[in-house]
Amino acid sequence: MTERNPLTVKPLMDIDKIRKDFPVLHQSVHGKPLVYLDNAATTQKPNSVIEAISEYYRLYNSNIHRGVHQLSQKATDEYEAARQKVQRYLNANSTKEVIFLRGTSEAVNLVMNTYGRTNIKAGDEIIISEMEHHSNIVPWQMLAQQTGAVLRVIPMNDKGELLMEEFKNLLNEKTKFVSVVHASNTLGTENPVKEITGLAHEVGAKVMVDGAQAVQHFKVDVQDIGCDFYAFSGHKLYGPTGVGVLWGREELLIAMPPWQGGGDMILSVTFEKTIYNGLPNKFEAGTPNISGAIGLGHAIDYVTALGIDNIHEHERDLYRYMEQKFLEIQGVSLVGSAAKKGSVFSFTIDGVHPHDVGTILDMEGIAIRTGHMCTQPVMKHFGVPALSRASIGLYNNYEDIDCAAEAIKKAAEFFS
Repeated sequence: MTERNPLTVKPLMDIDKIRKDFPVLHQSVHGKPLVYLDNAATTQKPNSVIEAISEYYRLYNSNIHRGVHQLSQKATDEYEAARQKVQRYLNANSTKEVIFLRGTSEAVNLVMNTYGRTNIKAGDEIIISEMEHHSNIVPWQMLAQQTGAVLRVIPMNDKGELLMEEFKNLLNEKTKFVSVVHASNTLGTENPVKEITGLAHEVGAKVMVDGAQAVQHFKVDVQDIGCDFYAFSGHKLYGPTGVGVLWGREELLIAMPPWQGGGDMILSVTFEKTIYNGLPNKFEAGTPNISGAIGLGHAIDYVTALGIDNIHEHERDLYRYMEQKFLEIQGVSLVGSAAKKGSVFSFTIDGVHPHDVGTILDMEGIAIRTGHMCTQPVMKHFGVPALSRASIGLYNNYEDIDCAAEAIKKAAEFFS
């Protein structure tokens, strides 16, 4: 058996203690202890998040921003406190720049439908990358089809790294918008979003960054990146599903028209005219996911208490060990070997379909992702119909990797 990662001298976090905070981890699947390595799809939730959501429904369930009674005031205070936590977590200038939505997909669609429809016209160019999630491809395709704009794509090499010289060649006076992923959900690649933003701004283009696979793994500072929009999903940051964040520069959000009408996004309504609310309410029509936002705030508290840098170091060491263990198995090939990557190991096994790999691992109690990962252009680039993906979270340990490696070896031997 491979030795534990020699790069780890002293644990940065007490993983055994942390695992006790996540009740879902302490169960059996098909008679085997659960090993959860599908964190890129969604992360598990600590007790503090679960209890915060339960407490909202048990003790002060109420609508926000509307009532003068105590429950409504409490709900409003907790909801807005969560917004403040997001502001600090991203180092945003103001809570006015923090919009609560359902997730990253809705955030991209909001920007497309508001900033995009207002500012992009026929002949303008939009740039995305070859490694984007479908959620950051389809909305821009829709906008291009509806406006006559042109969609350009930054290619990548076979390591899963964007070809920056090609990106520079794509940029011109027609480039109006660039939308790229911060970290790839399939390849694990961490893209140079600060450099991308700087180059795009030189030609006057605005930049959106999909941070769904970033904020849970390493520090994100939107002011340092310099982008114009940043989005992430709560359920990948140890928070609940159905809630996410769009951060945008205040001056841009002010100029953008609202996307949906009703509820909290208005100041006054007559049949002749509606006056819209200010930020951030202008983009939060209707009753929001109040418990979700509160839960997300507590997830941020949990991650902050552990230290995002500590989490990053732990996951980096664990990923190195996983890569070492998995690549020792005959027939296993890694897809995505960027110099700057982590947390995600996507792979093939010679002669074995990923769905068969996933089924065998499931019978061993191990949860991974199989399929096209909502990145079909990536599958096309690497000439595969699907992949198997093991992805790390802050609560994973070396034993998880050992169990997964043994199961993958069993799958490879069974089909050979």
